[in-house]
Amino acid sequence: MSDPVIVFDTTLRDGEQSAGVLFHERDKIEIAERLAAMRVDVIEAGFPAASSGEARAVGAVARQIRNASVCALSRCIPHDVDLAAEALAGAACPRIHLFINASDLQLEHQLRRSRGEAVELAVAMVARAKNAVQDVEFSPMDATRADRSFLTELVRAAARAGATTINIPDTVGCALPNQVGDLIAHLKAALADFDGRVLSFHGQNDLGMATANAISAIAAGARQVEVCVNGIGERAGNASFEEVVMAIALHGEAMGVHTNIDTTGIWEVSKLVAERSKIPVPANKAIVGGNAFRHASGIHQDGVLKHRQNFECIDPARIGHPRGTQIVLGKLSGRAGFAARSRALGLDVLGKAFDDAIEAFERLAAQKAELSDEDIRQLFARQRDDASIGDPSGGRLGCPE
Repeated sequence: MSDPVIVFDTTLRDGEQSAGVLFHERDKIEIAERLAAMRVDVIEAGFPAASSGEARAVGAVARQIRNASVCALSRCIPHDVDLAAEALAGAACPRIHLFINASDLQLEHQLRRSRGEAVELAVAMVARAKNAVQDVEFSPMDATRADRSFLTELVRAAARAGATTINIPDTVGCALPNQVGDLIAHLKAALADFDGRVLSFHGQNDLGMATANAISAIAAGARQVEVCVNGIGERAGNASFEEVVMAIALHGEAMGVHTNIDTTGIWEVSKLVAERSKIPVPANKAIVGGNAFRHASGIHQDGVLKHRQNFECIDPARIGHPRGTQIVLGKLSGRAGFAARSRALGLDVLGKAFDDAIEAFERLAAQKAELSDEDIRQLFARQRDDASIGDPSGGRLGCPE
């Protein structure tokens, strides 16, 4: 049997916490609609207590999206909880997501409350949220740096108060995959007597471990994962939606899990988020980067031309990529790649003309990083012109005079 993994997308909330990003209400609605069309389970629309404009935007998303849960973030403060509930009033499937500091470091230096006070606040605010909506998520912030015994006490108290999802955040992105897996396994056992509770993981990417940590959490028993499209988010970003979803698509059978995501929408939602966030996707970004399915090495080109899976673990069509596998011609390209591109352009790849063209190609590629289709056409045209100059007939067909 394969377990479903709930995909919780926080592009509109944690993704918007990327420095310099501003999603207008229309942006949030369009991105949310695209995510819902891809069958994302939960869309975190924002943090209503941040501003009146944010509250209105969350409310607009809540009213618009009918086939996914819409979530609003809230501190463990009565005013925040009430604003979240108000913003979600029009939602088909509303969720309030509560958080409170859990590590001793943050309890002392940010919240300035004792452990006991944190537990009391969490319990009271979970109960308050539960009076407004049935679906309540609780996050002990900085969980991966918290004392384990206190963390266990805190999440059990939240579960007892009615939290339906317990989310474990690696808030400063400091944990390693084995540490995350061990913590999730521990908390899964600690929550075993609370039927129906979902254990979740939220990973920041400060050490570049967010995707690996998310997969480790799922392997250890987490059945919700929190992600952002293109991996955007606070500081170095969040676990990447496309990376985590496609890792599960590729390895889910072996792990005994699956998502319900329509992965063919990944390419387009990535472009939309890049456009609206004004954060360009790096060329070497996994899954959605411009070079993700482009091959420049001659050895790789030869291999992928013979059988795509020689050098691609994902079919580009699976993410809705409009062009698919691409051969990039440059100084590292070999004969196979040049011949394939030339053939695709309808050029003759037989005999001496081709041999001459590839020699000319190698000379040009030593000076130019990437050769275009027009470059290739000109190479062949030049070889024809050179051959014509050396031909007494001038290259004309017909009978001699």
